[in-house]
Amino acid sequence: MDLRYEFYIGGTPEQVWKVLISPEETKKIYAGCVIRSTFKHGDPLQYVGPGLEGNETVHVYGTILEFERNKVFSYTQNTGKAYISNDKNYESRISFRLEPAGACTKLTLIHDQWSEKDPSYENSKKAWWLILCNSKSLVETGKTLDLGVDNWHDELVVQPE
Repeated sequence: MDLRYEFYIGGTPEQVWKVLISPEETKKIYAGCVIRSTFKHGDPLQYVGPGLEGNETVHVYGTILEFERNKVFSYTQNTGKAYISNDKNYESRISFRLEPAGACTKLTLIHDQWSEKDPSYENSKKAWWLILCNSKSLVETGKTLDLGVDNWHDELVVQPE
């Protein structure tokens, strides 16, 4: 049930890292959502942006588990209340790992520790491909992909219960 993705990106770990944790860059790869966190172990994290509740919709929130600049970024994940009313019942873990690979960076994403019957699992499986492809494109070309819609995350969300 774990989701695991490995991407080789034509850029340095520092360039890939910036795309993953900078609010300006996350806004580009997460369909308008910015990341908010101190990035200190145990502190909260949110991805906030346009959605069902307006421009300040909390799409995802959690707690920082591990943060080692340019190497490891891990946090718990809950889907925001705009999509799942009993969001506390469904927590998973997301881990990004970066490793130099020649002139490239190997980005490994592991999304695991899923709660049984988590309603966001199938949509997460779809969304990670879009996010990771956008990340690769942004690092390598300076642009994200034209996916044909402004807020593709609205098409993937679990509807409120």
